[in-house]
Amino acid sequence: MRNLEILTEEDKEALDLPRTTVDEIGKQDKKKLYIESYGCQMNFSDSEIVTSILQENGYATTSLFDEADVILLNTCAIRDNAEQKVRNRLKNFTHLKKKRPSLVVGVLGCMAERLKTKFLEEEKIVDVVAGPDSYRDLPNLFEEVEEGNKAINVFLSKEETYADISPVRLNSNGVTAFVSIMRGCDNMCSFCVVPFTRGRERSRDVYSILKECQDLLDNGYKEVTLLGQNVDSYKWASADGTETVNFAQLLERVALINPLLRVRFSTSHPKDITDEVLYTIKKYENVCNYIHLPAQSGSSRILKLMNRTYDRDWYINRVDKIREVLGEECGISQDIIAGFCTETEEDHQETLSLIEYVRYDYGYMFAYSERPGTPAAKKLVDDISDEEKQRRLAEIIALQRKISQERNEMSVGTIQKVLIEGDSKRSADFLQGRNDQNKMVILPKGNHQKGDYVNVKITSCSSATLFGEVE
Repeated sequence: MRNLEILTEEDKEALDLPRTTVDEIGKQDKKKLYIESYGCQMNFSDSEIVTSILQENGYATTSLFDEADVILLNTCAIRDNAEQKVRNRLKNFTHLKKKRPSLVVGVLGCMAERLKTKFLEEEKIVDVVAGPDSYRDLPNLFEEVEEGNKAINVFLSKEETYADISPVRLNSNGVTAFVSIMRGCDNMCSFCVVPFTRGRERSRDVYSILKECQDLLDNGYKEVTLLGQNVDSYKWASADGTETVNFAQLLERVALINPLLRVRFSTSHPKDITDEVLYTIKKYENVCNYIHLPAQSGSSRILKLMNRTYDRDWYINRVDKIREVLGEECGISQDIIAGFCTETEEDHQETLSLIEYVRYDYGYMFAYSERPGTPAAKKLVDDISDEEKQRRLAEIIALQRKISQERNEMSVGTIQKVLIEGDSKRSADFLQGRNDQNKMVILPKGNHQKGDYVNVKITSCSSATLFGEVE
């Protein structure tokens, strides 16, 4: 993930606030598309694919929804709060729909896939419902709407990777970009809807990934983040079976494109991250020393109920290997769920002790939210009160904030290589960028510009941010 703050549930919801695409692209006489994205990085990446498809079919983009001919919401179904946010957002478009009945309103992504035709019945304003594997069909769905029908396509594909689509970079800083390397997920974590909303796991053609990364570099980008629900299970084979590429080998190939192209990846699954990946990170300076390694719980009993397919000892073994190969300075972040079904105080304490042991740089922490249709919803009882979930979550956040502060203090006095991403959000006199460990660094503007690599001496820090002076 790209935000470095220690996130409460409310903070994460703030990250899910709708983001418009880009200012107008194309001629004024084209139909105009307005798109908002919610949730994970994969959704934002998918919105770039959608925009590319629709531009090829004659649409221009707009950042003003009240002048759009088509409004699309690319949705998240991870938690109920995310779904309620989308429903509330749809209400904001009701007056536009009454004023301009020809306006097409569509819901894309995981929420569309989960609710299917039910969404059309519940949200009368919605004309189009399209799942993550049906974006190529959007022009046809729009035609159905023009003929006076509601339109839906939630077919999940075993082959679709959109490998041939060149994404339109939305809200781009021109420096960093996401590159999707695979789609779907075969892990059946009991709390998660992703296998049901994004389908089976399939890896993208390695050469299409390399071409996209090269094109980004040629267009001035300096950093790519390789995206997948579980990047470590990436595996591509050529049609004739003579060539196979695993994730470590893909990582190496991307690193070799150019030493000035920084490479990150997300997300790693603890059961799959290999020593080969760690040694590849160590071998190439432009592969960042940062790993997002979701734990979800520190209790082996809870991990088994979550169907995470590893236990506490396995997870600790992976962390120990990261420290052995990449050193204590390697950044590690986490996902933690507080108050999963049947979680006891002892289980909670084991999660706190895991955080203490690993000493994560930061994390994404939430109270458990039961999602309809998941194995947990079918087989387990959500028996922890909201009050208890919030108490445990608060303790997890407080501990992580303390450790994040201590981890950041380790950087004070050191020289960090920072890739400048743009002006600081708080002051135009300062710039912001990220170091190798994915931590935000604030520095005086001076003569430096977006896209520059600079060496920064860290002079102070908060639990979320480093501050420094250019050396």
